[in-house]
Amino acid sequence: MTFSALTIFVMALVAAVLFVVGLWAYSTANRLDRLHVRSDLSWQALDAALARRAVVVRAIAAGLGSQDSRRLVLLADRAERADRVAREVAENAVSGALATMDFDDVRPQLLAELADSEARVLIARRFHNDAVRDTLALRTRRPVRWLHLGGTAPLPTYFEITERTTAAAMSDGLSLDTTRTSARVVILDHDGRVLLLRGHDPAAPGTRYWFTVGGGVEKGENLRAAAVREVREETGLTAQESALRGPMWRRVATFSWDNRMIRSEELFFALGTDGFEPHGDGFTELEKRTVTAHRWCSAADVEALVSAGESVYPQDLALLMGEAREISAQANEPEVRAIR
Repeated sequence: MTFSALTIFVMALVAAVLFVVGLWAYSTANRLDRLHVRSDLSWQALDAALARRAVVVRAIAAGLGSQDSRRLVLLADRAERADRVAREVAENAVSGALATMDFDDVRPQLLAELADSEARVLIARRFHNDAVRDTLALRTRRPVRWLHLGGTAPLPTYFEITERTTAAAMSDGLSLDTTRTSARVVILDHDGRVLLLRGHDPAAPGTRYWFTVGGGVEKGENLRAAAVREVREETGLTAQESALRGPMWRRVATFSWDNRMIRSEELFFALGTDGFEPHGDGFTELEKRTVTAHRWCSAADVEALVSAGESVYPQDLALLMGEAREISAQANEPEVRAIR
């Protein structure tokens, strides 16, 4: 039995189509698996952030000793015990109760802890909902559904929680900036050392800490342009936007600065460069008073600073430096992930 040239061509074409479809299905199934893992991990992070908020809420309620505080403890306990389906309603009940509380007698340290825990919940919710959106966008496509590429994994669901900007944020005369976004840059030389600055709060000169280069994004400025400007102002180095890699990390921090409570969402870039001697000619008058030193640090140097009792931000920087160095050397932009 012989086949004609046309028959052979048709068979080859069908085989090629089947191969392409099979390759697409395989890659799509793998991508879906990664998206499901991402949504599962993001939910775990959100669950941990909600649990931390519950701990802070109970600590605050313990010091109030009122009927409202007992109700707050009950709501926090109920939210922690709720299953996934009822969790959203239970957590929003906690947010609603917090919005009606009088925090005048709560210590500022606990207020800062509450504001920080709420900020972490919101950023974790954003990461989770982004993961859910990406998973559903692929999972609900007709070819994916027809071929059952999603397997038997349940569809992930969004989690919505009310953002609260009163009570703890505005108590005890502290004001809260809820919209600040900061561009930060992990500047690394060819030996893998990171450039750190040391400064202090103008209202608390005795409290010093080390931090990466960067600052707030100005009105009308995009994130990458802000990062380049901050590098120039704080170090004297003129960097090109195209040389930045990222953002690679996202960190939400709540802290007191000059008697103001600030909540900042920090997005980090990586920048590889030759070693240089930084200068602060572009500092404002306030920065000239509060930024007192700079230092190129290896991972071991960072660990030594932490061991000596000095604060270094972001946390776990010594462990993160290897990742930043790899990202600074690669051509592709990294996926943003949350850090502390």
